[in-house]
Amino acid sequence: MVRVVNRLLHMLFVLWAVATIMFFMFRLMTGNPLAAYIDTNFTLEQQEALLVQFGLDKPLWQQYFIYIGNLLQGELGQSFFYRKPVGEVLMNAFPNTIVLTMGALVVAYLFGIPVGAYLAWKRGTWIEGVGIPTVLATRAAPEFWLGMILLAVFAFNLGWFPSGGANTAGAEFNSEFARFTSVDFLWHLVLPALSLALYLQGLPLLLMRSNMLEVMQEEFVTMARMKGLSEWAIIMRHAARNALLPVVTTFALSIGLSVGGNVVVETVFSWPGLGRLLVGAVASSDFPLAQGAFLLITLVLVSMNFIADLLYHVLDPRVSHGSNN
Repeated sequence: MVRVVNRLLHMLFVLWAVATIMFFMFRLMTGNPLAAYIDTNFTLEQQEALLVQFGLDKPLWQQYFIYIGNLLQGELGQSFFYRKPVGEVLMNAFPNTIVLTMGALVVAYLFGIPVGAYLAWKRGTWIEGVGIPTVLATRAAPEFWLGMILLAVFAFNLGWFPSGGANTAGAEFNSEFARFTSVDFLWHLVLPALSLALYLQGLPLLLMRSNMLEVMQEEFVTMARMKGLSEWAIIMRHAARNALLPVVTTFALSIGLSVGGNVVVETVFSWPGLGRLLVGAVASSDFPLAQGAFLLITLVLVSMNFIADLLYHVLDPRVSHGSNN
């Protein structure tokens, strides 16, 4: 219980630190923060009235305490560019990012876990000699490069998939659930999810292979061989199950990291998600929206770290028993 409380306090501290850094960083940037909001026909008096409306006429320290007070009430402010509440704008983009992230992670882990176990089984063979460099190449390749290759081949040359967006222009749906489950949405999802999955699969694959190589030296594996079990049965039924623990816990961590790291993929494929929204907010000096996006990404990241930590202690009793908390 003490450990859980400590973790929650750490989460709150990280959120406060990020909120503080974002506040001062955007307000100390050069240029008029209301440039995206002010119309060219606005008079000087109208512009000053807008500064008063948004509280930008107050000293910086007063703005900071007002900002923190609003955050504690769940108020993220008004977007200068969209002229809507920041929370509403974020919630329009966040589901698209979650669907993209989860789709890519599921593909990456469904591929990486069995292939990692297989490469451990084939250690020292030509299969491992080809497989490991290939995995490292996809892991090291920039995400935008992978995305551009997929676009060039499957969208522009073959025309099998759309080149961008989440839906065909003009498409209408009765609900968000109907949109997410439509063939049109899933068809638009394939290339960005595949691009992200090619990058993400390296972590579970290499981690599974490394864990398998360690587990294969354990006594229970030797005992299974002495019982006459087939090598495949030993690998899949015994070794793989014991090697899965660290891989399972990294799945939660990967969710947080991917939500914050989808900026490049969403930009390349014009995917209307949180990353692309963040890029647009920074470019248009819409700092209430940029702050909100950064905070949401941070919240997801620290929450997934918290869940991964709890999951590790639940799945591996040895960690809990060895902890003083």
